[in-house]
Amino acid sequence: MYKIAAENLQALFHKIAADQDLYLPVKVSDQVNFKAWSEDAEVCLDTLKTVKSPKDAFFPQSENLYTCKKEEKNISIEPQALQEKDFVVFGMKACDVQGVKVLDNVFLSDPVDTFYAARREHGTIVALACHEPEESCFCKVFGIDCADPAADVATWMIEGELYWKPLTEKGEALTKAVAELLTDTDETKVEAEKTAIRAIVEKLPYSNLSLEGWGQEDYMDRFNSPVWEELYKPCLACGTCTFVCPTCQCYDIKDYNTGHGVQRYRCWDSCMYSDFTMMAHGNNRNSQMQRFRQRFMHKLVYYPVNNNGMFSCVGCGRCVEKCPSSLNIVKVIKAFENQGGEK
Repeated sequence: MYKIAAENLQALFHKIAADQDLYLPVKVSDQVNFKAWSEDAEVCLDTLKTVKSPKDAFFPQSENLYTCKKEEKNISIEPQALQEKDFVVFGMKACDVQGVKVLDNVFLSDPVDTFYAARREHGTIVALACHEPEESCFCKVFGIDCADPAADVATWMIEGELYWKPLTEKGEALTKAVAELLTDTDETKVEAEKTAIRAIVEKLPYSNLSLEGWGQEDYMDRFNSPVWEELYKPCLACGTCTFVCPTCQCYDIKDYNTGHGVQRYRCWDSCMYSDFTMMAHGNNRNSQMQRFRQRFMHKLVYYPVNNNGMFSCVGCGRCVEKCPSSLNIVKVIKAFENQGGEK
């Protein structure tokens, strides 16, 4: 266990960024999101939740796949280079780290997504424990301990000092690279901080949501439940929930004529959109109720059934805070609780 004074964090960031790219919570136009560090960046490590999750570092909102060029009768295809430079994502919360593990099951399974795999190989995650979780948080429901994040390096901000604990080979390598800025310490204050954080979590309104009836292979009763017909109605199909979510992995692939060639790129997509999964004959989900149901059945049933019980929700609470209709996964879970556990 090591520590570094908060006033020396700028030196720590500078040291890390000297050898690799560094991404961390930065305020831009009154919004905090993970951005590349620079000397004049307004770093906000005390922000509990960035607007978007830091999954961007491994699964960008938009990325080029390859470029096609035609010169007379010759056509050339230039694949986009894979990530080759090491980078650090600093300040991820336990829920967002779990979100990356959810994405791992998707993009690192056969066939492996080489773009994602390269970023995971070169990326090091430094997680920061949640000093004071908020009312919209419910990570405990999914077995996540925000007081003790599991990443390459786990950190805690306590009384003006950052406590630092490497947990993996990548974490040990990063620790060695910045060792001159760290001092040895024991875990006494960290253990007290963990206890205090967990006490807050126990008092949060959504910490004891029941997942009874979810994540089961026998789900047709829940799929056909009349609850969906009433529940979906406030949904605007805006896609906000999918774009702030740490685990949503759906994307579209499109071609763009740059005038100097055609770029094929992929970008995040949303299952809440009417043209999602559109095919020549039309859409296989032709009502908003069906699309709404699909999103939450995937999070709470299909994904865990196919991934050894791991849910595709991490309880970060972003959808709770950002949905313009106040319609979110908590309301879905509670709606079925209120049906007396109906499947």
